Amino acid sequence: MAFAANTALISSPTLFTPSKFSSSRLYLSVPYKTTKFQLYCKPSSSLPLTSLFCLRKKEKSVLSALSDDFPAVLDEIEGNSGWDVAVEGEEGEGGFVVQPPEEAKVYVGNLPFDVDNGRLGQLFGQAGVVELAEVIYDRITGRSRGFGFVTMATVEEAEKAVELFSRYDMDGRFLTVNIAAPRGSQPERAPREPGHRIYVGNLAWSVDTGRLEELFSEHGAIVSVRVVSDRETGRSRGFGFVEMSTESEMNDAISSLDGEILDGRPIKVNAALERQTRGRF
Repeated sequence: MAFAANTALISSPTLFTPSKFSSSRLYLSVPYKTTKFQLYCKPSSSLPLTSLFCLRKKEKSVLSALSDDFPAVLDEIEGNSGWDVAVEGEEGEGGFVVQPPEEAKVYVGNLPFDVDNGRLGQLFGQAGVVELAEVIYDRITGRSRGFGFVTMATVEEAEKAVELFSRYDMDGRFLTVNIAAPRGSQPERAPREPGHRIYVGNLAWSVDTGRLEELFSEHGAIVSVRVVSDRETGRSRGFGFVEMSTESEMNDAISSLDGEILDGRPIKVNAALERQTRGRF
């Protein structure tokens, strides 16, 4: 028998029918398959634990060998004891616990690095019921990787979330939000819209994404920023990219910061070239 804070879910592996029946109790025949009853308890309930029970059913039938007094028992439990009774169905049985479809999962990119699961879920709660909100963290450093996933209760709510939060300004960063690709699929990428992306080279090893963002934020709104690091060591490779919100802000940042001394090194700042095909570095 297992209990949660406000719920009790009871499942018994076996039921025994006594040889002598009592008119004051409900007895069920031993079946083949368990049906769980989910009982929601109100604080004022006085229902004794002995009244909790588990029904079983055969493969093809809903319930097996119910007593004639069963409806009255349910009425007593629901109406007089302060308990609400709900059957927890299995797959294909119309149960209350339903796994959200894959299409209800949303990818969220360009997250501020201080956003955690709770804050992400709170934001997307404006679009509907959030089943799961998860920010992805680096396994080695424990720092946010700047993206995550949110699973909504329905596909319609996921689509609403995309509509509401695509390009949403969150702490000065514009979110990238779209329906997550199903596992195992390799969807074709849509052609990237021309951006205002800046290449920043000759960075000191001590410069991280936050430091770079702080420097460029003085010249306009930043859409995204990252310092490229080695996949194995996690160490900076000495360059990064910054995307500004407008062309004028991009040009201003380039003209102002090219050759700027940052942590003892003159940085190289110019417009980044869109990579058309993968090639060797």
